Amino acid sequence: MEHLAPSNVPVYATRDQQREIWERCRDRGQPVLAVRDATRGFIVRYDLQHLSYELSDATVQALRDRVRSRRPYPTATDPISETEGVGGEAGPVSGELHAHTEAAARELASHISGFVLDRSNWR
Repeated sequence: MEHLAPSNVPVYATRDQQREIWERCRDRGQPVLAVRDATRGFIVRYDLQHLSYELSDATVQALRDRVRSRRPYPTATDPISETEGVGGEAGPVSGELHAHTEAAARELASHISGFVLDRSNWR
């Protein structure tokens, strides 16, 4: 299984920086896994759309379960999207997961990288 260390997770704040990361991942045939420096915190983003693949249903559920288990607060969960339970959206093609600090976002991105980067999880 592939894994991305927290220090290797790219962070971006501008559209130009985002475009550069997405283009680099597209050119390398890799999914995007990056942290957006947003107005009120940080957002871990993953995206497989440019690859014409998506995560399997079992992988999405495992990713959601893993993220939810790492949240330091009790969560209520929408049974379909599980949005609140994971602190964002975690879908088969892309996801956005919220964190309060850059360090926490990099750790979260590293934590889910095994799900997103492992090609055996794609369909």
